[in-house]
Amino acid sequence: MNYFLVKSEPNKYSWEKLNEDKRTFWDGVRNYQARNNLKAMQKGDLVLFYHSNEDKAVVGIAKVVKEFYQDPTTADPNWVVVDLEPFESLKKPVTLAEIKAEKQLENISLVRQGRLSVMPLKAEEFDRIVAMGNDI
Repeated sequence: MNYFLVKSEPNKYSWEKLNEDKRTFWDGVRNYQARNNLKAMQKGDLVLFYHSNEDKAVVGIAKVVKEFYQDPTTADPNWVVVDLEPFESLKKPVTLAEIKAEKQLENISLVRQGRLSVMPLKAEEFDRIVAMGNDI
């Protein structure tokens, strides 16, 4: 299994909206590195859902339910989407400040490449953030 983090502005598409919709395709990615990360996602992979801008916090876990395909919002074949479903809400949001303060997470892309919207995580990084969000 692979692990990722996706970022969304909650006023554009929130964790609450994903839970309401039950499934969505992850569109709007227009960065080649982020696109390549979408292409690396496999069915069953887990994805941390991060609210950018206002909240700046990981709020939930989604699951990849359909691997990459052409982004239906553009005719440009360079861009792809994956389908995500909500998997689990965290008991409490894990803020960017908390992530930056955690020595084990100092090298994740969220800290090093703040503008990247889709990024891979190591299993131990994913597990640490989930544990922080569930007070384990």
